[in-house]
Amino acid sequence: MAHQPANSGKSSKSTRNKKPKKSQSFVTHRDKALGLNKSALPHSIIEVVSTLNKAGFEAYIVGGGVRDSLLGLAPKDFDAVTSARPHEIKAIFGGRCRIIGRRFQLAHVYSGREMIEVATFRAPPKDDTHTTEEGMITRDNVWGDINQDFARRDFSINALYYQPIKGEVLDFCGAIDDVQNRTLRLLGDAKTRIEEDPVRLLRALRFKAKLGFDFDRALGAQFHEDNWALLEQVSAHRLYDESQKMFSGGYLTPLLPILFEHGAMDHLMAYAPNEPTPLMLATAINTDKRVGMGKGANPAFFYAVLLWENYLYQLAKFKKKGLPFHEAQSKAAAKVVDVQRLRTAIPKFAEEFITSIWLMQPKLANPRVRDIVNLERHPKFRAAFDFLVLREAHDRHELSESTNNMGVWWTRYQDADAGTRTQMVESFASGGSAAGLSSRRRNRGGNTSDELLQLQQLSSRDEEPSSKTPKPLFVVDNADEFLPNKPEQSANRPIPRRRDVIVPVFEQVNYGEAEFLKLLNNDEPYIPATRYRKRRPSSTLSIKEREQGMTEEDAPQAAIKKRTPKPKSKPKTAKAQSSHADAPKPRRRKKSNAKPRASE
Repeated sequence: MAHQPANSGKSSKSTRNKKPKKSQSFVTHRDKALGLNKSALPHSIIEVVSTLNKAGFEAYIVGGGVRDSLLGLAPKDFDAVTSARPHEIKAIFGGRCRIIGRRFQLAHVYSGREMIEVATFRAPPKDDTHTTEEGMITRDNVWGDINQDFARRDFSINALYYQPIKGEVLDFCGAIDDVQNRTLRLLGDAKTRIEEDPVRLLRALRFKAKLGFDFDRALGAQFHEDNWALLEQVSAHRLYDESQKMFSGGYLTPLLPILFEHGAMDHLMAYAPNEPTPLMLATAINTDKRVGMGKGANPAFFYAVLLWENYLYQLAKFKKKGLPFHEAQSKAAAKVVDVQRLRTAIPKFAEEFITSIWLMQPKLANPRVRDIVNLERHPKFRAAFDFLVLREAHDRHELSESTNNMGVWWTRYQDADAGTRTQMVESFASGGSAAGLSSRRRNRGGNTSDELLQLQQLSSRDEEPSSKTPKPLFVVDNADEFLPNKPEQSANRPIPRRRDVIVPVFEQVNYGEAEFLKLLNNDEPYIPATRYRKRRPSSTLSIKEREQGMTEEDAPQAAIKKRTPKPKSKPKTAKAQSSHADAPKPRRRKKSNAKPRASE
């Protein structure tokens, strides 16, 4: 049924609280006729919409929640739109509401553990101050009504307004027909809408892969280089957020070829290949399986796969310069991430995750025996192991080193018990388990008994602290037999703790039996080092006293005279001060409080 109410020009709060009259016609559908059911909605979105209605404002469910419900999909979240301004939403919900955003101001309302995003009706910008020269909108905080807000939506399938309290769905643009025909269509002029927000190109590709919709003719003509170049004006942080939605949405397998086909990867990724590699496609399939099982997916893992070949090229450059391998690894990883950060702002924690995966690949493919236990305990081991397994099956790049079939070995090692793990390590140390042997193990001559003992100690976590007792300077064979009164060491006697002493390292001298007996029978006395004492002066007289002809005999008398203190002379004014001090002080006369007599 079509409605054509008149438009209202007032903007007061009382007018906004009422249902606005609009010149644009719309169609009202009953929710049950479209297969929608209020009872299937979460309590949080019903509570937010009903609270806004009770406060006198319009409120609807809008966007992907309505679209996915019509298609029979499980919506990831629900968004609401209202006639209330952000500060009014804050006043209604109080402490459980938070205002975010500057370019596009929104309200996050928390209901229990769920968060509902509430937006205010938007209107087109009033002047050119909110857009760039290319037409991209930099601010979109011009408030309007529901008729203006519908025109601000990007795709027709996202412009359905569902009022669950009344059981109505408002359709302003034939969106129901587009959903039934599985067509993606931009509202308004397609070229202008892309210039307003170039990210809509990525959103269109994402919806195509997720929903299986086809582009209409106007939208399909917008995927050209001039429009893709507009992404340079978009914040790198926003592009990273958009890439997170694409990589972790559960539809990466159909989306990845679409991104390469339409030229999106050339602007999302530095030095992108012409088509997805086998490693990328296999990772996309594995990622979608994890999302389907409810395990979730880390977008940083797929970034590690996307940038793997760039990392191999940079690593080869630094190794060619003669840098040590570990330093070349670190520099190559930092270089690749820094270049990619100009496209999509990879955060610091994601950079550490990606770098750890890359740096652990040689250690997992060619491990030292003594490092096996510590590698399995590494916090990024599971991600690095998954990356190794994918490389082992699908990585065919010319610069990629062989995995030595260690993906299979690590899989068996994780599933084995403690005894089987020890046997696997012993077999691995002898070179009988993996397809390729490490050059580090080959150069050791096959003697790995010390490493196996250390590995068993690490497995049982029963490590004994190494002795810090300094080694003797002279080493003599069977020297204890020649020492008299050799102390007996009790087995139960505790070993006293000793302080750490820094002992200089000298060359060890080995004495024979005859030379050691000669040293013990040596009768030469021990001569201590000369002790330097303070020299006694030859004379106690000063130079002046000696010039006066005094001798040492006269010195005691002179010393007595020196020690006799002279009486201190009193100051000349001492007597006057003392006499003045003895004189009585004049008594001050108190002032009389009596009033003076009047003169007769």
